[in-house]
Amino acid sequence: MSGFEQHLHEQHHHDHDGACCHDHQEAHLEPFVAASGATVYRIHGMDCSSCAKSLEKHMRTLPAVKEVNVNFSTGKMHILQDGLDNKAVMQEVSKAGYTASMLAKRSGAQEEASDHTGTRLTVISGILLLLGFIGSFTSIPEPVLISLWALAIVIGGFRPARSAFYAIKSGSLDMNVLMTAAAIGAAAIGEWMEGATVVWLFSLGNMLQARSIEKTRDSIRNLMNLAPSEAWVKAGETLTRKPVEDVSIGEVIVIKPGEKIPLDGEVWNGASSVNQAPITGESIPVDKSVGDGVYAGTVNESGSLEVKVTRLVEDTALSRIIHLVEEAQEKKAPTQAFVDKFAAIYTPIVLVLALLVIVFPPLLSFGTWGEWFYKGLELLVVACPCALVISTPVAIVSAIGNAARNGVLIKGGAFLEKAGTISAVAFDKTGTLTEGKPQVKEVLIADGAKEEELLRIARTVEEHSKHPIALAIIKYAQEHQHMAMVGADYRAIVGKGAVATIDGETYYVGKPALFEEMGVSLTHWTEQIKTLQSEGHSLIVVGTSKRLLGLIAVADTIREITVQAIQHLKASGISEIVMLTGDNAGTAKKVAGQTGVKRYVAELLPEQKVEAVKELQKEGRVVAMVGDGINDAPALATADLGIAMGGAGTDTAMETADIVLMADNLEKLPHTVKLSRKALQIIKQNIWFSIIIKLVALVLIFPGWLTLWMAVVSDTGAALLVILNSMRLLKYREY
Repeated sequence: MSGFEQHLHEQHHHDHDGACCHDHQEAHLEPFVAASGATVYRIHGMDCSSCAKSLEKHMRTLPAVKEVNVNFSTGKMHILQDGLDNKAVMQEVSKAGYTASMLAKRSGAQEEASDHTGTRLTVISGILLLLGFIGSFTSIPEPVLISLWALAIVIGGFRPARSAFYAIKSGSLDMNVLMTAAAIGAAAIGEWMEGATVVWLFSLGNMLQARSIEKTRDSIRNLMNLAPSEAWVKAGETLTRKPVEDVSIGEVIVIKPGEKIPLDGEVWNGASSVNQAPITGESIPVDKSVGDGVYAGTVNESGSLEVKVTRLVEDTALSRIIHLVEEAQEKKAPTQAFVDKFAAIYTPIVLVLALLVIVFPPLLSFGTWGEWFYKGLELLVVACPCALVISTPVAIVSAIGNAARNGVLIKGGAFLEKAGTISAVAFDKTGTLTEGKPQVKEVLIADGAKEEELLRIARTVEEHSKHPIALAIIKYAQEHQHMAMVGADYRAIVGKGAVATIDGETYYVGKPALFEEMGVSLTHWTEQIKTLQSEGHSLIVVGTSKRLLGLIAVADTIREITVQAIQHLKASGISEIVMLTGDNAGTAKKVAGQTGVKRYVAELLPEQKVEAVKELQKEGRVVAMVGDGINDAPALATADLGIAMGGAGTDTAMETADIVLMADNLEKLPHTVKLSRKALQIIKQNIWFSIIIKLVALVLIFPGWLTLWMAVVSDTGAALLVILNSMRLLKYREY
């Protein structure tokens, strides 16, 4: 990654974090300007990554351009320049043979339509070619036929020739250069009809490829249309229709049954069920009541909702998904990087070979100059590995797009490829396999203690903790109207519990092991502890370093979706599924039994989860770690692939993992694994198909069995087939 690309990558995050600072009154078609000063344009007509490189090199020849990065996968150009207005930038892009349109600043805005001049020129060229072909069977004079074919070459080849000129000027060697050389060469040796056929087939192939690739890019852009462009804003008893860009944080919007929710927010009034599938991929609508969060782009199915806006339009979960996915699509996968390197070596070698074929055989009297010149032209056409270079990026864009529409963010091609190779999945228990919302099931009081005292102390010590068990204890105490006391010196004991000072006495709330370490005897609780743990309860002891006040038994519930997801993972061939938990062995055994997990490791501290992941890797497995993205950050980072849950609700999950499940459940994990494997399979198919087509074309040149137009068909046809094969990933479904 160049320094500029790195800067842009970092700036993406800056733009996201500082989105609220944008001026919401700007025109819809104002170009998107990154905080770095780089203007972003959409580029239409690129059908190969060499196109992106040629355009990049051309733009760099302009004195006003400081830095430029053109990305083929997303069809975007980031340009840092001084002195060029938007019109001048677009004209320069047009010179190179492509069309630039302003990238709309806001997700709901419409961008300028792409230029269809190339399509019209291709059609006119095709008509002239057809007239010449039909005329060749009649008594029409040959000069007239040649004129028709020459006109077809000029009209159809105008744009490729212009692109070729600027590519050569900027020191690039792309398909436009090779095709232009082939067409001119064909005309030079009198093969006018063949030259016209070459130009028309190349133009047609380019047009079809460009449109197909645009379709894969649009799969993500279409997400932008999920959220409405306007919202009903409530002020007192008055409802006003406003563009979403003009709605501020804290305002209350009204969503009627059947309408899409326009902005992220919190339910202020009302209750309903909301279809969150567009964001989280969840198949079942989720019930929402006062205090629950809702996301832009989801559908309010039943009751009317009043929602207090919590995020501006640029910072909604939907906007973050689009932003992260487009960023992910710009990252090269290892396979793509390898193919690009191969292509960079392959093309010059075949080009030199073409020149040798033109010059040496006739010099050595192995045939005529015209015959070998023709073979050299065929080699020129075969020299561009367009299908090979395009084999990986289009598949990755399609797969990442499919995943995003199913509520899964894959942060780059490298992670997509890695997901296709995983052989073991390690799960955190709390909040991943279970609901993560445990409840107090039983309270045992020690001799001489009172339940009220126990619960008030427990609530006080746990007041500053966000751990699910701590929250369960606080909630239970609240429900029984036991108020917190005045505490001091609050401190967490990692993986074991918490401590605080109340009325000059130090109280501990934590696992039985914490009290055993302090030498506090639990012998009179032994039987009850064993029984409760075997029933799947987590036990929290409350007391000081000298005496016990009592015991609180807490239990979590298994998610129904978890059991199905694990069954589907097993069915897809994941050989090892492991549960890692800080909970006791009894609870771990019970949860493992209920979920169908055969292997589990209990009573782990956060750093020990890292060791458990490393152990799996030592066994020769490619390990994916699934957690909530907060407590499991070290284990997520250690695993070959980190998968976080609940991305729609937390920014932390989005930041820490390689893959983010937007829903707070595992429903889409099997789909992600299968999609990744399918993507790897299609990438391999594309690469082998591209190589075999090239080899066959090369072999057929020398016996004279390959014509120039067949060489063009082999190249553009192969590229088109590779694109269409990759596009199957857009429609891929789990079942």
